Amino acid sequence: MECFKGLDKANLVELQESLLVKLKEYQGMGLNLNMARGKPCKEQVDLSNGLIDGTIDFSIKSDYRNYGVLDGIDEAKAVFKDTLNVSENELVLGGNSSLNMMYDVIIKAIVLGNVDSEKPWCKLDTIKFLCPVPGYDRHFSICEEFGIEMINIPTDENGPDMDLVEELIANDASIKGMWCVPKYSNPTGITYSDEVVTRLATMKTAAKDFRILWDNAYTVHHLGAEADKLKDILESCKEAGNANRVFMFSSTSKMTFPGAGVAMLGTSAQNAEFIRKQMAIQTIGSNKVNQLMHAKFLPSIEAITEHMHKHSAIIGPKFDKVDEILNENLAGLNIASWKKPNGGYFISLEVLDGCAKEVVALCKSCGVTLTKAGATFPYGKDPKDSNIRIAPTFPPLDELETAINILAVCVQIAALNKIL
Repeated sequence: MECFKGLDKANLVELQESLLVKLKEYQGMGLNLNMARGKPCKEQVDLSNGLIDGTIDFSIKSDYRNYGVLDGIDEAKAVFKDTLNVSENELVLGGNSSLNMMYDVIIKAIVLGNVDSEKPWCKLDTIKFLCPVPGYDRHFSICEEFGIEMINIPTDENGPDMDLVEELIANDASIKGMWCVPKYSNPTGITYSDEVVTRLATMKTAAKDFRILWDNAYTVHHLGAEADKLKDILESCKEAGNANRVFMFSSTSKMTFPGAGVAMLGTSAQNAEFIRKQMAIQTIGSNKVNQLMHAKFLPSIEAITEHMHKHSAIIGPKFDKVDEILNENLAGLNIASWKKPNGGYFISLEVLDGCAKEVVALCKSCGVTLTKAGATFPYGKDPKDSNIRIAPTFPPLDELETAINILAVCVQIAALNKIL
């Protein structure tokens, strides 16, 4: 790769010196800017204050302030079934965290098995999961917590490398699951192609109870004028005779209040019934009052779409600013690559191999906190040390602009350090 095209060594050294002067200036500013996680900003959260305004009749079909209704009230199911494109008997609603529902599905499979498991996963010598990378660090943390061996699966603009997935999954019965963030992926922003979805639904698996954990967290979180289209995996699985293969997850966490949302799990009717029987022992039910408040505030998929346009109006300019600054400072240097996503919460930045940790450390020295280098890979180990996750949503626009300018300087310094 020809980096810093047109500059000889003397010019590169001169550039390095000028950038180090800028770095020292930034280090002396006493900044404290945090872009480590994809959090909604205050203006986004304020959009949903109407959730808790006014008086709600809690006694529509039954008194939702009392016990009962394990898997979600009808009013909320009528709305959120359209988010995952499932029927109401294929939908289970939970508390505020879809991650908690994912954790729950895995620990129950380990201890109790799935509906079509020959035995609980804990009776096996080894449990393995396929992990498209770069990916979501909290998925990997769940696997690490339970000693599940993780296998990296490279991704491109269409999704995971399906040739590799199909080869592995057909020949190894210890591979019991696969993580997927199929729409506006965390952190790359890609959406899986129709072909990838079809192959995931139809592929031959050595394990009869293999499961895809389909974390569709950003299904309605569009940024562009035209939303990406994602093929319906549950319908594809049904057509292939593999209806039980997929657990789909989403939540309102980045629609309304992250700390007080409604999580949802969509799956086959058989899987859902299996889960309900387990819930009858585990819990007396999630927060039905909160579910009703959400159903009143977002009464239809059309209302959700309108609400999410308001989110896009707030964070869209932030993604534009990141792309603008990166282009102004890094385009054409052959030291970094990125793609402006059509939705979701992140931008994935690829720097020169061996430079990501240094970039993150240099930014930290200036008071800019990024996601830890390596976090987007299992065990926190990026084999190339090249991926950096940018989370633009939380900081105010002026602070974001400062942070990305610092990031651009640090990327150049790390690249020059490597080249020279």
